[in-house]
Amino acid sequence: MRVIGVTGGVGSGKSAVLNYIEAHFDARIVKADDVGHLLMMPGQACYEPVISLFGEWIVKEDGSLDRETISKIVFEKKEMLEKLNGIIHPAVKRYIKREIKRSEKEGTEFFFIEAALLIEDNYDEIYDEMWYVYCEKEVRMERLRRDRGYSEEKIRKMMANQLSEDEFEARCDFQLYNDEDVSHTYLQIERRMRTYYESM
Repeated sequence: MRVIGVTGGVGSGKSAVLNYIEAHFDARIVKADDVGHLLMMPGQACYEPVISLFGEWIVKEDGSLDRETISKIVFEKKEMLEKLNGIIHPAVKRYIKREIKRSEKEGTEFFFIEAALLIEDNYDEIYDEMWYVYCEKEVRMERLRRDRGYSEEKIRKMMANQLSEDEFEARCDFQLYNDEDVSHTYLQIERRMRTYYESM
């Protein structure tokens, strides 16, 4: 089984790329953000540690954590973001490692990991290679405004906290250009996946 990491700047369209792969290939897709949300649910690994970090007041009436409030706090306080990441990221990586082993036993051909911090969190110890989904900054900003309703300030702050295009490019094995022409994006995916099948 080939393990592939997928990363890229916010708004680059990583989810669209992975949705196509999942629909057309024998591939398991795991998104680090989704795993993080799962592990913050009651009874999961990060639930109690996150409550200890922020306090009982972030627990909603149904017992779940108020992720919106947590997001606001860490967006304003970098030290709290670092502490939260110190809880979430190691737990997410452990979860993904277990899922890789399980998928390999099941005979899955490809395992894709999507995470914004693949490089920063040293996921290279897990994946065989990394894809970088590239999209021009202006297009990404428009997507975030249109699809997520983010303000200009929030977008710029999020982008400033991520690696530069040069840093992404220097560490990736394959660069996928994901502009507004989705047919071009899909063609690149097909060509790359074909090289794997040819080498099997």
